[in-house]
Amino acid sequence: MTQNRTESRAGNRARTVFLLAHTGRPAAIRSAELVVKGLLRAGLGVRVLEAEALDLPLPDQVETVGEATPQSLDDCELLIVLGGDGTLLRGAEFARASGVPMLGVNLGRVGFLAEAERDDLDKVVDRVVSKAYEVEERMTVDVVVHRNGDIVHTDWALNEAAVQKVSAERMLEVVLEIDGRPVTGFGCDGIVCATPTGSTAYAFSAGGPVVWPEVEALLMVPISAHALFAKPLVTSPDSVLAVEVLPHVPPGVLWCDGRRTVELPPGARVEVRRGAVPVRLARLHHASFTDRLVAKFALPVSGWRGAPH
Repeated sequence: MTQNRTESRAGNRARTVFLLAHTGRPAAIRSAELVVKGLLRAGLGVRVLEAEALDLPLPDQVETVGEATPQSLDDCELLIVLGGDGTLLRGAEFARASGVPMLGVNLGRVGFLAEAERDDLDKVVDRVVSKAYEVEERMTVDVVVHRNGDIVHTDWALNEAAVQKVSAERMLEVVLEIDGRPVTGFGCDGIVCATPTGSTAYAFSAGGPVVWPEVEALLMVPISAHALFAKPLVTSPDSVLAVEVLPHVPPGVLWCDGRRTVELPPGARVEVRRGAVPVRLARLHHASFTDRLVAKFALPVSGWRGAPH
């Protein structure tokens, strides 16, 4: 691979990759150093945030930018993210706003958004240099909060928008609605409105189904509902999900991807629909989601004999 990198160096000079890392982790610092050296050796440019550059042992030719804005990714062909789920979701915010594909390297625990593990760094560099990756689009959700008929907040999520209680001693009282029609109401700890990508995140922990990423659907999963009918619901991707916080009850809170939050006063209405802008993920290989699921959760499959021939 070294010979190929040398031969292609002249043609790679106009190519730039943005690197985002969780520099609070020693593993991320070591991984970032390896990735940067490999990309520079192949003739690619590397760009990082100034705040992260202070924690990384970077060569002088690495470009730095002050803020994580969509414009920071101008002329970049790829965003490589090194870290756990939180860092990958931070990278997804960055990638969605710019339209640049994100390639995640998992340095955390589960990391379903990641395409590679820390042991694959050499392979990641080789694939990026040779452009041996494909790009797929992941569905997002757009979120609108209404109060007294007025829009008071808008947001989006790749994994989920979660309406949750604020007070530990009081349940959240809600009514669920799908496509303009009420479904049911109850007291609960919260409601998760998720994408298929988010089905293995918060919705999974709340007892929701695992949905393969290529399935187009929206999920609504109650959290600790005090009700006989409080099953997870899977709807059309064109449906509009709504959660109404009943008046005269304690307020709630809206979390989008566990990163962005806003208070929901009594009487607030949260609408969730398919997002207008997807997140683009770079894929290095064609491993099935089934294999990823088995590997991530170490599922017991011993004794499997395969389909009869």
